Amino acid sequence: MGIGGETLPDRPPIGRDTTLCMSLAGRPGHFGSRFHNRLYALLGLDYIYKAFSTNDLAGAIGGIRALGIRGCAVSMPFKEAVIPLLDVLDPSARAIDSVNTIVNDGGTLSGFNTDYLAIRTLLARHRIASGTRFLLRGSGGMAKAVVAALRDAGFRDGTIVARNAGAGPALAARYGFAWTADLEARTAPLLINVTPMGMEGPDADVLAFPEAAIASCAIALDVVALPSETPFLTAARRSGALCISGHDVVVLQGLEQFIRYTGVTPSPAQVADAAAYART
Repeated sequence: MGIGGETLPDRPPIGRDTTLCMSLAGRPGHFGSRFHNRLYALLGLDYIYKAFSTNDLAGAIGGIRALGIRGCAVSMPFKEAVIPLLDVLDPSARAIDSVNTIVNDGGTLSGFNTDYLAIRTLLARHRIASGTRFLLRGSGGMAKAVVAALRDAGFRDGTIVARNAGAGPALAARYGFAWTADLEARTAPLLINVTPMGMEGPDADVLAFPEAAIASCAIALDVVALPSETPFLTAARRSGALCISGHDVVVLQGLEQFIRYTGVTPSPAQVADAAAYART
């Protein structure tokens, strides 16, 4: 039954016509598998999704092409290494030299980055004006997706906050933003956390920004998905800021993948059901 108690459609029996989708990750999780398979069940689609890891990336990508596997989510450490093995690179992946989604169209493999697409969609959905000044904390792979999405959405006034004296300035210079190693007393209307601060584990209780900066911000975006309500977002919500969570990001990027794999757009209720199921 669905999360709301509704009866699920009968799933077509797995057979020769079943379409396979998959993921490749150094350390596979279960959110993607549960999210996609739940949507297949809700929609009665003859698809199945399975997570894998590999020590032979070229062989795995060759298998996608040879076996007609429809789609593949790509996680660390394969997001950049996979690019030379593909036929087409979508602008979303080209903008950050990183692929997290492969779509197989009759043996032609196209690479996308749905993290980038999710951020672009969330900026538009919440009508965040491109003139909004921002502080973004972080300089890793996801930071690159967020910074590129901001740049391509027309944002020009922003600062990358990163102690890494190599990655931080390089990220800022590539996309035309400022860089600083320390926050000091900086504030901005839009605060973005793209670090592990607030993530389940040793950093669970760490605030991504000083309390004064959070109290004065209007919009808080945190890409940490577990937990979905981080200390940063809790503090920002208490101050009346618009909050966008990592859960919002991960669900939207998964939905972007699902639509590309199946050609079907689920209803908002079905997406909410699948997201809730994937987190159980």
